[in-house]
Formats: sequence, C-alpha cells, structure tokens
Amino acid sequence: MNRARLRLGRHSQSGQSYILTTITLGRRRCFDDAAVAQVVMDVIRRMDDEGLTYALAYVVMPDHIHWLAELRAFSLDYVMQRFKSSSALRINRMLGRSGRFWQSSYHDHAIRSCESLFRHAMYVMGNPVRASLASCLGE
Repeated sequence: MNRARLRLGRHSQSGQSYILTTITLGRRRCFDDAAVAQVVMDVIRRMDDEGLTYALAYVVMPDHIHWLAELRAFSLDYVMQRFKSSSALRINRMLGRSGRFWQSSYHDHAIRSCESLFRHAMYVMGNPVRASLASCLGE
C-alpha cells in the first residue's frame, strides 16, 4: 500500500494515545545490536523530554518497534518523521553508513478506551515473549 493511501483518514490529536509500529528498511535485524537498540530508546526518551510525546510502553524488536505513546504536541506524522529522522541519523553515524534506515510508512492505531490501552500495553510488553526473545514479561 502506498504512503498517501496509508494517510487517508489519519487524524492525530494532542492528548490522544496511539500504538505506533515502524519497521526497519528491508526488515533488517539492526536491533540485535544492543547499542543500536539503545539509540532508539534514547530518541523516544528525548521526545518525551521535549514534550512531543509521553511514552506509556515501548519495545524494540530485532527489526521493528512498537511504541504506545500519548501525543503531546504536533501531529503523528511530525512526531514519526522526527523520530525516524533523528534515530536514523544517529544509527547511521554509529554504523558508518548512510541512506534510509526505516521503511517509509508506519502503522498507528488510536486508543479509545482503558480496556484498549491495557490490551495494547500487554501486547507491547508481551511481544518479546511471543517472539521467543524472552521467557517472561520484563526479562
């Protein structure tokens, strides 16, 4: 599906929580390297510190991330562009590479109830267990 079609109907609202998923270009397993994964976590924390988001939960998987966040400022498109750009620049510099790091699009879903928030938080935290990367939550 092309990027423009993915944006159809996308609406972002400050104060709204979203589950966001984005994938590395070609599903490269870049985050098997803990230092590379740390860059992503640092960028998420920095976005919180800058008042753009409030991270409720996130997980860095080998080739993608899931990020449950409350949007605090600007639009989802802006936040994701800023996240992807900042993390890609830092990771490429660290690895001595250049060019695209992330696939061009991302998936988002607005959280509309406490039950949905709980279900998505459990999904994010349980992802490493389901992928056999951990044996229990929090590992």
